[in-house]
Amino acid sequence: MIRRGWMAALLAVGGVSMAAVGAQQSPTPATVPVPGLRKVHDTLYVMGGGDPRASKEFSGGNTSIFIAERGVVLVDTKFAGWGRAILDKVKSVTDKPVIAIINTHTHFDHAGSNAEFPASVHFVAHENTKKYMMQTSCPPVTTCLTGENAKYLPKQTFKDKLTLYSGKDQVDLYYFGPGHTNGDTFVVFPALRTIQTGDMFQVKWLPFIDDKNGGTSLHFGDTLRKVVAGVKNVDTVVTGHGAEMTWNDLREHAEILSDFADVGRAGRKAGRTPDERAKSYKLPAKYMKSGYDIAADRAQANFEMLYRELQ
Repeated sequence: MIRRGWMAALLAVGGVSMAAVGAQQSPTPATVPVPGLRKVHDTLYVMGGGDPRASKEFSGGNTSIFIAERGVVLVDTKFAGWGRAILDKVKSVTDKPVIAIINTHTHFDHAGSNAEFPASVHFVAHENTKKYMMQTSCPPVTTCLTGENAKYLPKQTFKDKLTLYSGKDQVDLYYFGPGHTNGDTFVVFPALRTIQTGDMFQVKWLPFIDDKNGGTSLHFGDTLRKVVAGVKNVDTVVTGHGAEMTWNDLREHAEILSDFADVGRAGRKAGRTPDERAKSYKLPAKYMKSGYDIAADRAQANFEMLYRELQ
């Protein structure tokens, strides 16, 4: 597996400049604190990853531990170097083995430790995510599994929907279209009325979008609207980073990003530059108290991408 500088992860979420990306290794349990577990339900725990903007605490994306009857299902595996720490957290709540790992997408802070688990584990992801993981010329922030590490590629993929297991252990995987990448999986635990979004809902901010792996600023909000319309009976949202949120937070996120795209379309039609659009962009009035972060550099990057897509 290719190890990339952890500063690139901060670059990915708008934290630092490219000049700061050097030879530093991804954060490991030896360099940042090991986060504790948050109990979401009796059979679902989340090992947090910290705020991507806080480099001294950041360990990658949220990792879920779902304790099914036959064994443990993990969702995402953080940066490289976190496999043992994740297994230790699993052992703190159950004696059952890890039987499956679902990757919400290919980024190195969500799939970085795949190769630190037994190759016998059943790896699952969207078909496009597997394609991105197979790249030999690996884009920044991507987990690429080639050569000896190809055995850790997803063993099972899907196109639109896949159901794993049944009854109270059922896990539904959905793909609704491009957004953060073009292989983002939404993981639903029906019995727990819970969804895990990966970085399609990172935290309450304008998102980093990876167009090198199929992401889109133009259609991100449209894809989230399909999630809101297509998934039923969910109360709790496990985001890509940060604390759990509500279904209404996810719905709000979809509307904000849809509005962002509408503003970009109108701005381009009116001859406004991405920089002008970013400087004047404001949240719709009804969301002003939502705690949303619309940092100017992220707004500009996403407007620039949206303009390119409109061309």
